[in-house]
Formats: sequence, structure tokens, C-alpha cells
Amino acid sequence: MIELEGVPELIDPVMVAAFEGWNDAGDAASTAVAHLDREWKGEVFAALDAEDYYDFQVNRPTVWMDGGVRKITWPTTRLSVVRVGGDKPRDLVLVRGIEPSMRWRSFCNELLGFAHELGVELVVILGALLGDTPHTRPVPISGTTSDPDLARRMDLEETKYEGPTGIVGVLQEACTHAGVPAVSLWAAVPHYVSQPPNPKATLALLNRLEDLIDVRIPLGELPEDARAWQVGVDQLAAEDSEVAEYVQTLEEARDTAELPEASGEAIAREFERYLRRRDGGPSPEDRTRPPMPPKPGNKDDEDSSDD
Repeated sequence: MIELEGVPELIDPVMVAAFEGWNDAGDAASTAVAHLDREWKGEVFAALDAEDYYDFQVNRPTVWMDGGVRKITWPTTRLSVVRVGGDKPRDLVLVRGIEPSMRWRSFCNELLGFAHELGVELVVILGALLGDTPHTRPVPISGTTSDPDLARRMDLEETKYEGPTGIVGVLQEACTHAGVPAVSLWAAVPHYVSQPPNPKATLALLNRLEDLIDVRIPLGELPEDARAWQVGVDQLAAEDSEVAEYVQTLEEARDTAELPEASGEAIAREFERYLRRRDGGPSPEDRTRPPMPPKPGNKDDEDSSDD
């Protein structure tokens, strides 16, 4: 039983989730959801019981001082709600946590229970992986789904992946089996500069999310952080001739592969984003957290399989 006593009726809700760990190269995906939560001033309305899903020797709790009183923060997954204002307001349910250590099917079922009770229309799961991609080029973002109809309607790839998977793949399949439309957005992070943060990859994920759910996302300092990150990596690469040569090889391979497809669609998408930011979308000040009148509910959903 899931009781959402502090959450209102939501408007066209979309659940956006990211998990630290194996699915989160450079912390790009979890940082993207944290950015949304911070910019739109989300407040946590639920947290999963850490005892059920986490090995505390793998993900240790942290101790901190609050006015002279020692407190412990337990590693878990938390949910918050934010409202995107404007002419067509809609709500986002933000899920931010750590890939669980155990009981993945129960973990996914619990998140799906929240999605069911909140009337979520689409689940978007953000991830980041290491790849042979140069830091000097735009970050590749792939959008995948297990639903052929959704792939056609939203211009996504129907996933054909076979092999080891993480909580992103498991949650996407759980959504599919429960009849909840689900999409995964993956950013490719250069494997030779994998340490977090990676604001360029975070920015690319947010831009693709903006296109996918048709909202204007306030980016704050992310564009400047992304430029500074690239300048810093440029300087490090210039100091090592082998790294510089390797980056050049990746650039040539990337440019050769993408040359035939300097897609008009990509150019159109970028132009639409520019127009939306200039005068078509709501300003960051229009996005406020929704009021929180009581709304109890219950939950019942299916389990999952792997990707």
C-alpha cells in the first residue's frame, strides 16, 4: 500500500529518474535530475526504505552535524514533485537515488506503484555510459524504448541490446510489462575522461529531455560549466602527445561516420529549442512547486525482467 497524503492531483505527469552507479558515467545522469530538482525547488514527498534495497557496506551512510546534533543520512532513492508552469503546465515526478544492491524487482515495483498512483503518463530514465567519443564533439545522446509504437511516435530507437544490464534497463522493462510507456536517454561519456563531474554530458541529457517532453528547462550555469570543462580537458590533452593523437583519431572517426547525416532534423530541433528559449516557453520564474493538498491512494503493479 502506497499512501501519497502530501501530493496533489498532477497535470500530465512525467516521471524522470536517474541512479548513481553503473548507469551513471561521470555522474552525468544523476546530476541532471539534481539540476531539475534544484532549479524547480522540488521537495521530497517519499523515500524508499533503505533497509530493503541497499548494502550499507557498499553504499555507506554519512554522519553530519545539525546544530550540534549528530545525524545520519541513509543511502536511498527519493521522489519529489515539481510543476513546470506556463501556458501548458505539467508536473514532473523526479526520482533520484542509487542503484540498489538487492531486490531489484521489488524496487521497480515500488517505483511503479508510485507512478500508478500519481497517474504518470511517461517514464524517462536517464543514464550515461563510457564510449569511444571525443570530448571536442557534441555529446551523443541515444533514446531507446522497448515499445515499437512509442519508438515510431517519438523518433526513438527500439532497443536491441543483449548483455549485462543495470537498474535503468531493468526499470524500463518493468515499465513495459506494466503497460507504462518508458524511454531511456543515454549520454556517451569519453572513456579517457570519465571522472565526474561532466557538465557537458549533463547539459546534453537535459537538452534531449527538453525536446522529448516539450518543456523549457532552465539551464543556469550549466552551459558555462560545460565550456569550462571542455577547455580544461583540451589543456590536459595538449600536455600529452599520445592523448592528443588519440583524441584526433576519435574526431576523425566521428566526423567520417556522421558526415553523411548532418541531419536537417538535428538542425531543426536545435532551431526549435532556440525559439522556445527566446520567446515560446515559460521563464524559470513560472516554474514553482505545486501546492500539496492531501490525496491518499494505493498501488498494485507487475514485476520486471532484464534488458
